[in-house]
Amino acid sequence: MEERYVEVERSIIKNYRRKLWAKFIKALKDYELILPGDKICCCISGGKDSMLMAKLFQELKRHSDFEFEIEYVVMNPGYNDVNLNMIKKNLNIMKIDAKIIETNIFEVANSQDKNPCYLCAKMRRGALYNIAKSLGCNKISLGHHYDDVIETILMNMLNSGSFQTMLPKLPSDNFPGMELIRPMYLIREKDIINWARHNELEFIQCACKFTEETKHVLNGPSGSQRLETKKLIHSLLEYNTNVEKNIFSSASNVNLNKIVGWKQDGIKHTYLENYSNSKED
Repeated sequence: MEERYVEVERSIIKNYRRKLWAKFIKALKDYELILPGDKICCCISGGKDSMLMAKLFQELKRHSDFEFEIEYVVMNPGYNDVNLNMIKKNLNIMKIDAKIIETNIFEVANSQDKNPCYLCAKMRRGALYNIAKSLGCNKISLGHHYDDVIETILMNMLNSGSFQTMLPKLPSDNFPGMELIRPMYLIREKDIINWARHNELEFIQCACKFTEETKHVLNGPSGSQRLETKKLIHSLLEYNTNVEKNIFSSASNVNLNKIVGWKQDGIKHTYLENYSNSKED
């Protein structure tokens, strides 16, 4: 009987080739995410998205026609034993040779009275950059997917009054020469869930001690702003079945002639700057 990791790898290339592998490769090419000689820190949180990302990178390494290096890293911010053991179990099942690096981020963040989630996210990102730098990497890779992108667009519009989204790659402000990439940018979450179920894999969800969410299910924690946005997008599908595609496409179809104002490099601009050259519709 074949080991499970072989079945997992085969499912990516055969059963989910069009929905996972092809979209992974398309994102790499369309957004120029990897270049020859790159050394990438593949950041594994233990959830379904980052675990799949690690397997996609393993396949890429196996079949790539140019040289690059990968370091697989699990930054442990303070997971409870149940979650940490599940991560280790999945790494073993999927044959992912990852470094587990301990931190006390949950403890520090949750000791704060104000904005513990913001502090936790900031500390985790900083820790990942420091780990990547110590390993000689020039890129860190995160497992954000297509649904994260459209949810971020809508969340910013509804809650921040701004139009912005996750970019497929961006340079670090604080770590010169370091870049963040999102190679799962075009992959739908439902396809990740179906892949996990197909392989009978069970991953941790949000394992934050602040929320104490320890149920091992495929979807995110209840009550979160992101989950509420997911529900909103789902309800909008009744209005227009193309709504997800249209939200995603909107970030690439911005008409600056029809924008009242925008910000670039921290500087605010207004349509009045070029008003004398404007033309009627």
